[in-house]
Amino acid sequence: MLRGLRLDGVEYGRCRLSGEWSFHYPAQEHAHFHFVAGSGCWLQAPDGEWSALTAGDAVLVPRGAAHTLASRPGVEPRAFPRRECMAICESMFDYAEGEAESEGVCVLFCGSMRFNLDALHPLMKMMPDLMRARELMVSEPAIPHLLAAMVSECALNRVGASGILARLADVMAAQIIRSWVEHECGDSKGWIAALRDPHLGTVLAAIHAEPERDWSVSDLAALMGTSRSGFAAKFTATVGITPARYVAEVRMHQARQWLARDRMRIAEAAQRLGYDSEASFSRAFKRIIGAAPGKSRAAAARV
Repeated sequence: MLRGLRLDGVEYGRCRLSGEWSFHYPAQEHAHFHFVAGSGCWLQAPDGEWSALTAGDAVLVPRGAAHTLASRPGVEPRAFPRRECMAICESMFDYAEGEAESEGVCVLFCGSMRFNLDALHPLMKMMPDLMRARELMVSEPAIPHLLAAMVSECALNRVGASGILARLADVMAAQIIRSWVEHECGDSKGWIAALRDPHLGTVLAAIHAEPERDWSVSDLAALMGTSRSGFAAKFTATVGITPARYVAEVRMHQARQWLARDRMRIAEAAQRLGYDSEASFSRAFKRIIGAAPGKSRAAAARV
């Protein structure tokens, strides 16, 4: 079911920094990605802890939590000066601060990425605030080669380097997530455990493949080949919520994607999910999402 997981680049940029600097990245809807080359820098994670980043480090902030990058801890942070950057193309920029040709230059390649999953998807909610590629190297042999390729592209300044770096960043972010899913996030309970179960995994895949269908417990039990009570008990014990609640969440998460990403009309979303009226759909949407569907459309219109 995770084969279709995708990150789409929103914006990328290369920064060449020397001297004293500190940039604070406020919380945002999209994921942040940072790759470090040159002299390295420091990262203040969303939990406030500082850690050193050296050449070849890659960091993914999957839910866009607030964080800071700096030449050292203690430098007063400021917002990243996006308006001072030089546009390379529509979604690519370049920025230099200090003596770009001096020794001790830190080179950052940064990106904003959009998941094709709703922010309330179980996988998104399970992800940590911060993922570091080096911590996943042991279990993912492709990561060191990707990091080496990114270091090389950052240093050479060749034609098309920014575009190549953007594609490598997309692959690196996907590798980080895949390694985390396969090796770091599994325990005996929860959504990932259900996905790995051959029977429950089939049920989850069916629900996500047809979110428009109002699945009943009987329908899902039949897929698993067991009784309603036996299926409901196993599902609830493993996933942590009832099958009916899970189906309702998947349907409303899909509706929010339609409204926010595809700009679908509320009446059309209600019809696709089988609701008799826009009012009954709106009540169900607010019960799961916590806000009226109109707010999702309004938020998308402001982006």
